[in-house]
Amino acid sequence: MKAFEELSTRQRNMLRFMYNYTRDRGFPPSIREIGEECDIGSTSVVNYNLNKLVDAGYLQRSGKVSRGLRIIRAIPGVSPARRILPGRGFQRVALVGRIAAGEPISLPDDIAHHIDDDDYIEVPPQLLRGFGETEVFALTVRGDSMIDSMIQDGDIVVLRRQNTADNGDMVAAWLPEDSETTLKHFYRETDAIRLQPANQSYEPIYVHPSNCEIKGRVLSVMRSYS
Repeated sequence: MKAFEELSTRQRNMLRFMYNYTRDRGFPPSIREIGEECDIGSTSVVNYNLNKLVDAGYLQRSGKVSRGLRIIRAIPGVSPARRILPGRGFQRVALVGRIAAGEPISLPDDIAHHIDDDDYIEVPPQLLRGFGETEVFALTVRGDSMIDSMIQDGDIVVLRRQNTADNGDMVAAWLPEDSETTLKHFYRETDAIRLQPANQSYEPIYVHPSNCEIKGRVLSVMRSYS
């Protein structure tokens, strides 16, 4: 096993990033995220260095699980790696994209099916509220319109796949006429759907019922701590 100081600067930076990312989010980064953070333009170069870290005794990799990276050896200057390893029984959820908590943003209308093989996260089973892995998906939040509901920019929301909602539900709403999606509280009014933010700085969005498709209801949130 190599000592930490014997690793290349790039490899040490990758380990620190993986540690901090997993500590803050509860799941490891993707290969693309490691490359972006460490200024590596090629995923093959990222993979090469990850394999070197496996050989050096710092990582375990699982080829059967996307984001299947585990730090198994303590890193100087941080707490023991065992503190950031997901426990047994974690469940695998598709992280399918991002959603606006603010002004609506563009996303594919079929957001729950635009899934990259590298975009799965492991989450504690209690966050699924009893639903199975195939019944849920996750989205990264962009914006601050839901801060009074304890949802911040960078958080990840776990949603149940469904196309109906009750008043007050927090939902991922697709607006087909605008090719946009947003995260808001859902309210059905006489002639319109009101998509209500949880931030007094934002106005509610009113749309015709034909221009509002529910893609999922929020079950839980994973904090970004950024």
